[in-house]
Amino acid sequence: MEKKYFVHESSYIDENVEIGEGTKIWHFCHIQSGARIGKNCSLGQNVNISNRVKIGNNVKIQNNVSVYEGVELEDGVFCGPSCVFTNDLTPRAEFPKGSAGYKKTLVKHGASIGANATIVCGHAIGEYAMVAAGAVVTRDVPAYTLVAGVPAKEVGIVDKKGEIK
Repeated sequence: MEKKYFVHESSYIDENVEIGEGTKIWHFCHIQSGARIGKNCSLGQNVNISNRVKIGNNVKIQNNVSVYEGVELEDGVFCGPSCVFTNDLTPRAEFPKGSAGYKKTLVKHGASIGANATIVCGHAIGEYAMVAAGAVVTRDVPAYTLVAGVPAKEVGIVDKKGEIK
C-alpha cells in the first residue's frame, strides 16, 4: 500500500500513528505513538509530536517545535519556528506526574503563534488569534485577538488573513 504522505528518511514514526494525505514531515522529526496528524500538514525540521497529540488539517509547524501531550492544534493553525508548548505547570524531575497531571492546551482554528513564543499550558488560543513572536501566553487568548509581550497582553484585533484592524 502506497503512502499518501511524505516522511523524510531521517525522521521516526512510531507505531499507532495516523498521518493524513498530503502531509509532509521533514528532516529529524519524531512522531510518537497515538499521535494523529491531519491532511495537508507541514512539519519542519526537528519537530517532535508527542504521544496522543491531535493535529488538524492544513497545519504548518515550523522548525524546532515540540508539541507535547495535552496540546491540540485545530485546522489551519500556524506554529512559528521554535515556539514552545508546556504541559505541566509545576514540573519536577524527581516527581513526575505523568499524563494524568498534564494541563490541556487548545489552539483553535486558524490561530497563529509567532517564533519563540511560549504557550503556558492550561489555556486556549481562540480562532484566528495571533500570538506575536517572543510572547509568553499565561491566559486564554480571545478569537481574532493579537497578543504580544511578557506576559502576553492584547495589543490589537486581527482578521482572518492576519491584518491588524
